[in-house]
Amino acid sequence: MVRYLARFLPQAGWEVRVAAGSFGVPGEPTHAATFFSGTDVAAVDYSAARTAEDPPAADPPFQPSYEDRPGAPDRVFARVDDQAYERLVATWQRELETAEAGDADVLHLHHLTPLNEAAARSFPDVPVVGHLHGTELLMLDAIERGPPEGWSHAAAWAERMRGWARRCERLLVLSPDAVRRVPDLLGVERERVVWAPNGFEPEGFDRRRRTGAERLELWRRWLVEEPRGWRPGGEEGSVAYAEEDLGPFADGEAPVLLYVGRFTAVKRLPLLVRAYARAREDFVRPAPLVLLGGHPGEWEGEHPLEAIEGCGAADVFLAGWRSHDELPDALNAADVNVLASVHEQFGQVLVEGMACGLPAIAIDAHGPATIVEPGETGWLVPPDDEDALAGALVEAVNDGGRRAAFAEAAYERSRVRYAWPALAAGVARVYEDVRRGREPGGGAAGLLPDPEAG
Repeated sequence: MVRYLARFLPQAGWEVRVAAGSFGVPGEPTHAATFFSGTDVAAVDYSAARTAEDPPAADPPFQPSYEDRPGAPDRVFARVDDQAYERLVATWQRELETAEAGDADVLHLHHLTPLNEAAARSFPDVPVVGHLHGTELLMLDAIERGPPEGWSHAAAWAERMRGWARRCERLLVLSPDAVRRVPDLLGVERERVVWAPNGFEPEGFDRRRRTGAERLELWRRWLVEEPRGWRPGGEEGSVAYAEEDLGPFADGEAPVLLYVGRFTAVKRLPLLVRAYARAREDFVRPAPLVLLGGHPGEWEGEHPLEAIEGCGAADVFLAGWRSHDELPDALNAADVNVLASVHEQFGQVLVEGMACGLPAIAIDAHGPATIVEPGETGWLVPPDDEDALAGALVEAVNDGGRRAAFAEAAYERSRVRYAWPALAAGVARVYEDVRRGREPGGGAAGLLPDPEAG
């Protein structure tokens, strides 16, 4: 989101400087100057902290996160004590001063982190637009239900986050569902919460369909010649396929079902694998399922390979982690975008798939329910409903006419609703209101109309 906003906001009259964490060397996607190429970047280099014995105690300290992953350098915020908190705030005060944040008309701060406290202490007169991306809401939900064992500083962090949210002139959120939930969860006025969905870059994400030999060539390269799928505990963690395994792709025309994302518990990949195994028995033709993503070493619960082996699912392929710039190639070599996630605040990959002409199968909850129009641009099924998911997979594979109609509608509607130039112009209007000190109007606002409000 930040990369594309930085690219298109100048067209709406706003100069942008990005302050962001970074590690690695130029050319790697984790390197800030590489990732934000073409943008004025003030980078905070976490390279040394990432491998330090105590990452939060390094200089600069490694930024915590909202997820509790044992052994990861980004410790969950709820485990971070007051001393480390003050160290994080002081670091961001220094980095914001280096980035000349005091000269800004508006500070657009993503997530609710010590960066917010640093801005409040060092630049109290610069107005702040906050931006929630979902993971912070998941951590707050967990704290409200009763923090997990070891989250000994959870209450302090929840209080801080609510205080930072209340200081924001506007809070941008990813879905109408978040617009409704955030005011009570964070104690903010509903009028200050703005629906600002993610979008897609229209030049990169477009219909450039790969069919026939071109489609087969891409999947051969990603699955056989340059495999990146990984097996926990296996030899070099790799999953490699042989030429004879590509039977389902052989004619270059078989419908390809594609999942894109992380291997976390809320994504429900084992459920998707089991639903696919059942659906496959009713397919009228081969239709492989490709799982694209899953950063090496990162997964929660049952790994997809365990689910595949456990239910004997055939024709499921792990393509491994690929860069965002490679995603349009994958989408254009597939026919249906599948996301079984039960707690997706938005559903970025659904929008990017629509922009490439893919209908979607998704869960009727949270962000995906505002993106996918059932019977128009795809299928929505209840959360954790294996039967319904299998049924949608069968219909998507077997009914080519309906699939094509959904694909055309998805393409057209994505370009009207979610192209970054238009969304950036909407964000610019929010900035201008904040810069001029305008109070929000009555009722919640949004860059798009709320589909549930008619």
